[in-house]
Amino acid sequence: MAIRICPSILNADHSRLAEEIAAVATSDLLHLDVMDNIFVPNQTFTLDESREIIASSPIPVDTHLMIADPDLRAVHYAKAGSASVTFHLEASADPIGTINQLRSAGSRVGIAIKPNTPFENVRALLSEIDMLLVMTVEPGFGGQKFMSDQLPKIEEAHRAISKITVKRPWLQVDGGISIETIALAARAGADTFVAGSAIYRAEDPAEAIRTLRELAAQ
Repeated sequence: MAIRICPSILNADHSRLAEEIAAVATSDLLHLDVMDNIFVPNQTFTLDESREIIASSPIPVDTHLMIADPDLRAVHYAKAGSASVTFHLEASADPIGTINQLRSAGSRVGIAIKPNTPFENVRALLSEIDMLLVMTVEPGFGGQKFMSDQLPKIEEAHRAISKITVKRPWLQVDGGISIETIALAARAGADTFVAGSAIYRAEDPAEAIRTLRELAAQ
């Protein structure tokens, strides 16, 4: 199973972002958390700021939209050059329409579900997407504790994804991923891991990425 590590710049030093991104160049995807202070009680990067990050990043950008109107706005992040754009099922009135927009704009497509959203709500969309993101914290803030009660949902998603014979979506987890928790999520079936504090609060981010990758692979 291929393992993908995605450092979240939510936990990076935003005053020296170029250096912080360069420090995680050995990762697979750079995770860009976009929050609007509506869907979640926090605000991060504007569309213009996101465009600058996407354009300058030496690593493909995995944009995670925690915004209230992805059906209208998600496509802008794909057009900006995101390798992957993930929007929240809970915020979308027309997920199929948004999926089609993103794919037409050239990005991979992900759907995220919050801890209280049952996997069953997204099951029918699995064959339409490139990645399912199961949140293992409530979205909105970095540095939260991993919610182990989400492991059965990850396992359920993994079982469903394993039955897909063509273009299996990646299974991503985001929230509280660390050297203590990544193996738990990997054993449950996740293959793509967002880590913020575990990487950016480490003395050596590149070494933290290597350690996380090894723990997930085991």
